[in-house]
Formats: sequence, C-alpha cells, structure tokens
Amino acid sequence: MIELLTAATPNGHKVSIALEEMSLPYRHRHIKLPEGEQKEPWYLALNPNGRIPTIIDHDDSDFVVFESGAILVYLAEKSGKFLPPDRQGRSLVMQWLMFQMSGIGPMMGQANVFFRYAPEKIPYAIERYQREVRRLFGVLDRRLAGHTYLAGDYSVADIANWSWVQRHDWSGVSLEGLPHLKRWLDLIAARPAVVRGMAVPAADAREDEDKMRIEGARKFLI
Repeated sequence: MIELLTAATPNGHKVSIALEEMSLPYRHRHIKLPEGEQKEPWYLALNPNGRIPTIIDHDDSDFVVFESGAILVYLAEKSGKFLPPDRQGRSLVMQWLMFQMSGIGPMMGQANVFFRYAPEKIPYAIERYQREVRRLFGVLDRRLAGHTYLAGDYSVADIANWSWVQRHDWSGVSLEGLPHLKRWLDLIAARPAVVRGMAVPAADAREDEDKMRIEGARKFLI
C-alpha cells in the first residue's frame, strides 16, 4: 500500500491521477497547507523541502519519495505503466516531464504569486510571468499539432503537464488561439482515472482550502 500525503494543488493532483491511472492501491492524507502542516517536524522528516506531495511505499520498506516528478517516475517504474522501457522512448517522456518541472510549473507558480497572492500588484511582474507561461503553452500547442500526446502514447509527461495547464485560469492566462492544447486538455480531462485523481483529497476535506488559499499563500511570501 502506498500512502500519499497531498493537497489540492497541481503537484498533488499529478500523483493522485498517476496512482489512479496505474491502479496502484493507496490511501491518502490531506495535508492542510494554509495551517502550515507541511512545515511540521514530522512532515519535514519525510520531505525536507516542506512541500507536497510525498509518498511512503509501505510495500517496499516504507520507502519515502518526495518531489512530484521523482514520484511519477518511481510509480511508473513500480507499475510498469506510462514510461516506455526503451531508451529513446523513455528519454522522450523524460524530456517533456522535465519541461513541466523546469518550465510550466515554476512559471505558472510565479504567475500565480503575482497575479493572485501578492498583496501588492506589480504589473511588470504579472505581465512578465503571464507572457512566459503563454510562450510555454505555445511550445506545447506546436508539439500537439502533430501528436495526440506529448511523447508518443499517454505517459507521465501528459499527467504532469496537464495537472498544471488545466489551471491556466488561476494564472490569468488564456488558451485563445491554442486549439491543439485545448484538444489535449479536453481529451485527458475525459479519462475516468483523471476525474478520480482530481477528486483527491475529498471535497469535504478541502471545502475551506480554496477560501484560505490566498491568505495562506501570503504568509509564505513574507
């Protein structure tokens, strides 16, 4: 059994979606980010970076994995799904996974900070990060013009990128003029395992989280 420590964020949803897609048995614990639970000593002992998600593989000597990209690779290797075994196929998936980890995630994260969370609105910063997010979306759109998925068959690269891109409205970035990206978003959103993964943590456990998200995030900007 895998234990998932998570919250309702793009990085958290990457892993809950992957677990559902891979049909791996798991249970989850909702980490209350606005209350700073991810900074408590017990959690930092598992994840020194104090972020979510983290997994504990109780089937493998309680092995702990943090960093969402590393978790996706670990789960793909454990299940034998969504990461090709051949060198070139694996490399292609890893390239688009790293694209999300180094580009889409950080740039959308910064867009969120300045567009949603920062107590002072700085137009230059908002425009700078929204413009970069839009540029990265264009890279995805061009790739998807000739491919159903990012790296051949559906893979952890699609799970990682989709979990962030589907929150484009929160970053204040439009998908206007990006038809291939829109098609891909809709295609993945319709997958039953994605629907189930997006429902973790359960709605009743996070009903107040959206209300507290901005206030909680601002505490960590100080």
